[in-house]
Amino acid sequence: MNALGLLLISGGHERAHYALMLAAAAASLGRPVTLFATNAGCRLLLKSAPLEHDPREADLARAGVATITTLMEAARALDVRCIACEAGLKAEGLDGEELAPGTELAGIVTFLGAVGGGQVISL
Repeated sequence: MNALGLLLISGGHERAHYALMLAAAAASLGRPVTLFATNAGCRLLLKSAPLEHDPREADLARAGVATITTLMEAARALDVRCIACEAGLKAEGLDGEELAPGTELAGIVTFLGAVGGGQVISL
């Protein structure tokens, strides 16, 4: 199956949530998925998990919709490759030590190499 690359450039909850929805769905269908977060999008891959504490998480849970917390667990279980952009982290004043376990630190060349001729969606 064709690889799917998700380019997350937004630090907002909605886009991060949908990036994980797409990642988990595609991976569950057997597609290799790489989630590449850059700039403010790197917030999704931080150890402190700030988006998991967003008030929207409670709204989603009450509505019966998978939360970022649940989706991140699913993505990890489905072997979604998570990469934080080295330049994006620097642009946000962050460093690789702040990343969640299992998150790679690399650049856009690594992301494009992982996706190859597959599909890229930017959020």
